[in-house]
Amino acid sequence: MAKAVWNGAVLAESDNTVMVEGNHYFPRDTVNEEYFTEARATSRCPWKGKANYFDVTVDGDVNTGAAWIYHEPKAAATDIKDHVAFWRGVRVEA
Repeated sequence: MAKAVWNGAVLAESDNTVMVEGNHYFPRDTVNEEYFTEARATSRCPWKGKANYFDVTVDGDVNTGAAWIYHEPKAAATDIKDHVAFWRGVRVEA
């Protein structure tokens, strides 16, 4: 079971994550949406495609761009379609 935690809140929890480049990608339906707001930020990976970011807010504290998702990944990354990964101080326990 993997769990993503920030500021004392469980952001996501799943026994079905996908590991890519050292990151746990959580299925979207295992994410606690109450903490997430879509951000305007995007980035591009040569083999995964376009990533969209989320700001994470817990108890009034905002972690800008702390999570990302690939809505339409390239063919090589279809396993992480609509899965959420974390960084910027979000602790993933596995």
